[in-house]
Amino acid sequence: MTPVKEALVSDHATLSDGGVVRRYFAKFERITGHLVRVAGEVEAEGQLTRTEARILGRYLSALNATFKALANKYLMTGRSDTAPRLTFDRHDSGFPVAQELMTMALDAAQVQRHLGGMASEAELKDRMVRQILRDLTVPTQLQFALSQRLYYEALAAGGLFWARNDPEAQFIADAGNRRHFLIHWAVWDTQTNLPVVYLFDVQDSGKKPLPNDDRRWPLVQQGLMAQSVGGLKLLTMAQGFDKDFEALHPKRLRRLTLGPMHSDDFTLQSGPISDVLKAARAPDGMDWALVWTVEDIVSDREEDIRDGWFSTANRQIWKLDPLHGVDSGTTRLDRMVILPEPVFQAMIEVDAPGLRPYRKFVVGAGGQILPAR
Repeated sequence: MTPVKEALVSDHATLSDGGVVRRYFAKFERITGHLVRVAGEVEAEGQLTRTEARILGRYLSALNATFKALANKYLMTGRSDTAPRLTFDRHDSGFPVAQELMTMALDAAQVQRHLGGMASEAELKDRMVRQILRDLTVPTQLQFALSQRLYYEALAAGGLFWARNDPEAQFIADAGNRRHFLIHWAVWDTQTNLPVVYLFDVQDSGKKPLPNDDRRWPLVQQGLMAQSVGGLKLLTMAQGFDKDFEALHPKRLRRLTLGPMHSDDFTLQSGPISDVLKAARAPDGMDWALVWTVEDIVSDREEDIRDGWFSTANRQIWKLDPLHGVDSGTTRLDRMVILPEPVFQAMIEVDAPGLRPYRKFVVGAGGQILPAR
């Protein structure tokens, strides 16, 4: 039994073996790189515009930067008594728990104070060499200090995926007497322990452009962040926004959930994906599958409805999938899975009905992404 399996005593697991921690982050470094290429494939198929693909790519790069920062923080796990230990969700996610991202945000708020009290990277490395030559001992404490310095330097550099990534508005075009904005934001969902990205097409008929309106824009940001929880249906979010902001006309809302990540080495899974990973018996680094879910709700038309005794209000009528939309609150729901070639071959052999509807993106030789059905 691997050290990971021995540590799994609940839905959340703490990794205390340094080698296992390094394998964990190496796996995610490869996966996040594949995600960027998959986004490119989805754009080429016309499911994302160039602007949307660029914005999504930015969040994916931020996600990769976050994993690199955490990899430095936990670099000395198992080699130093004072080294912290990573907690991740072994069952429903495979990702670090949301508390890890929250702690990272708190560290970032005090990053200059931490860096100000640390020796420089060059000085720490010089001390390491002198200790090795003089004392013939492993400079464990200095290695730990350097790992923490690298962690705080990553926080200071910014460009990370945080627990909250507040809404931004990208101007797209003028639409008659309205302006078309793409509002985007992202969260690390605390219920699912997964990164989630939102893309929201909104038309603005207000006097001031939305991002320049110091009255409306803070309220919009606050309202969107308050509703960014995975259990809330997109229909509920879209209808609430349409009702709360009179001069804003929502047209399309998408939620992209990046995960869960399944790995026979790190996570517990049930159902067909478990059978696939067991059948694959893939080597280390290729024993994973990552699910990517896209929920989409689109406005079908606008109507003026009665709003009180003597007034009317413009409202969107949302198009729902006649088969699943009423229950899911979406116009369309797509599930994709990204997986290495050995796992894909096992998926074909197992041929589980529950996995057939998933769009497959296979990681081939050299990291090439091969779309498959």
